[in-house]
Amino acid sequence: MGSSLNFASVNAAALRELPALLARWLPDGRANGREYEARNPRRVDRRVGSFRVNMRTGRWADFATGDRGGDPVSLAAFLFGLSQIEAARRLADMLGVS
Repeated sequence: MGSSLNFASVNAAALRELPALLARWLPDGRANGREYEARNPRRVDRRVGSFRVNMRTGRWADFATGDRGGDPVSLAAFLFGLSQIEAARRLADMLGVS
């Protein structure tokens, strides 16, 4: 993939698949209305609920630590310890976005 990666296209494709991505990335989570509640896998988190992702917008936050982001690319980067560009590339590849 070249340097012309379109983050907006990657985020749009990821938003369309976000419930499935969240179930894969955060398997102990649950949908609650338009939010997906889970444990944050990047810290010792005993209870579901302080880590939430809006399934319509992709905005996410860990209310216990203050970590947050505005889209699926930033969520993937956070969860898997990747740079934004690497997370976007991996999502693009996974979702077939060119």
